[in-house]
Amino acid sequence: MSERIFIGVAWPYANSPLHLGQIAGAYLPPDIFARYHRARGNEVLMVSGSDQHGTPITIRAEQEGVTPAEIAGKYHRQFLESWQQLGIYFDLFTTTDNINHTEVAQDMFLTLLKKGYIYKKTVSQPFCDSCQRYLPDRYIEGVCPYCGYSGARGDQCDQCGQPLTPAELVEPRCGLCQASPDFKDSEHFFFKLSAFEGQLLEWIKQQNHWRNNVLNFTKSYLVAGLKDRAITRDINWGIPLPVDGYPGKRLYVWFEAVIGYLSASKEWARNTGNSEKWRDFWQGKAKSYYFIGKDNIPFHTIIWPAMLMGYGGLNLPYDVPANEFLTIEGRKLSSSRNWAVWLTDFLSRYDPDPLRYLLSVNMPETGDTDFSWREFVRRNNDELVATYGNLVQRVLTFSFRNFDGCLPSYTDMETCETQEPTQLEMDSLTVLKDVGEDISKCHFKFAIKKAMDLARKANRYLEEESPWKVLKNDRKAAARSIYVAACIINHLKTMFYPFLPFSSQRLHEFLGFSGSIEQDGWKLISPEPGQKLLPPEPLFTKLDESLIAEETARLG
Repeated sequence: MSERIFIGVAWPYANSPLHLGQIAGAYLPPDIFARYHRARGNEVLMVSGSDQHGTPITIRAEQEGVTPAEIAGKYHRQFLESWQQLGIYFDLFTTTDNINHTEVAQDMFLTLLKKGYIYKKTVSQPFCDSCQRYLPDRYIEGVCPYCGYSGARGDQCDQCGQPLTPAELVEPRCGLCQASPDFKDSEHFFFKLSAFEGQLLEWIKQQNHWRNNVLNFTKSYLVAGLKDRAITRDINWGIPLPVDGYPGKRLYVWFEAVIGYLSASKEWARNTGNSEKWRDFWQGKAKSYYFIGKDNIPFHTIIWPAMLMGYGGLNLPYDVPANEFLTIEGRKLSSSRNWAVWLTDFLSRYDPDPLRYLLSVNMPETGDTDFSWREFVRRNNDELVATYGNLVQRVLTFSFRNFDGCLPSYTDMETCETQEPTQLEMDSLTVLKDVGEDISKCHFKFAIKKAMDLARKANRYLEEESPWKVLKNDRKAAARSIYVAACIINHLKTMFYPFLPFSSQRLHEFLGFSGSIEQDGWKLISPEPGQKLLPPEPLFTKLDESLIAEETARLG
């Protein structure tokens, strides 16, 4: 029986290019997950978009002397190009800067206000005399009172992940001019997060399928006690408050951006011609998954669920499989210091599937992992080229050359129909089931390793059978073993498809199939004996080790 799967993906700030840490943390995992579920025949809705109202956009705009809209538009277009090149497919990748999102966000605000979950309060806000402006939380920096990190911002500490307010920072300073700000009174609207503490604790107790790091972080946050949070800010860029008398205030981005999951779903539904279709994923029997990095855990396991509880009638998250961080060459990734591998830069020189492979097999699911150029070259050459790619090339080339451009036919094998399945073929069925179960549980690195292990087994089988040695003396035996190997690579293309969509589709076509792999479903399909092949070409390209030093030198 098919399922409905809603996939919400973290919204990137449209103020800089994407880097590999973001891809490994939040963007590749949901694509793998969605491809698998679509192949299974499940109904999937995967949405995200550019967060165009965050203060990082206004900061970049001020640095470049342009408008926030120009910055946001530039990087939104770049994101769309990156998704296409990397093979990441969204049902809708939109923006927070449109009328639909504004209406949905304002409706959320007004509903929570009407139900008594939003109230007004006068608070002391940082004001920079030098810049002559109130400082939004991301414009103020200081020392984290929890872990002592000196680069904490007024909204969150990136070191320990603790949400903050500007008043909590030790030795606060203006992020633009580094002057010490004064604090002045300003009236703001607050979300009564504390009202949901009991409900959230009861709900969290039921989430035994969550990753331990996500569950433990959330529990510790709840045990410490929830504080109400301001949901407005003094700034001119963003969504206006839907109440009179506050022209200089906008909805705070942390409150507004998570509403994008709902607004994008409604926008998608209208695009399909059925404006009510979003309800199937938000009010019907559906599972909601949110793919994010670990720095966004509390916003998706506490704050967004509380907003949904307060609003009423909408599905809560089923799972939040947040990933840990990706380091680069053993060091913490730093965009400001250019200690990063930028996606656009990478894709200008290398194919997407090898990157997808490395980030999948080395995914930071339960702890931080490292990207190194040496490991990239090793994995590409030893595993994609020498193991999987070599298996495919040997099978297809041998069959194409010795069986008239086709797979061996029934006549070539003679007793094919009466022979028992080989152990390898039975193993393949087990591996497909295991890979599918791992992906469904968001255990992506386990899944892809099992598929590669099957490729290794197939290589051993081919060596043992050695059809190239027995071809002259026992053509039928050679035909039988090469056909079995062809069946296995056909099975592998399905298992690898969520991870390696480009090379899997190419293999699909080399084997003589038309259409897409996804249309064939998540099941083992053996090619017809005698099936016409396309002239085979290598699936992957071996990389020269000299690029390790070249690419490492680009860092920093």
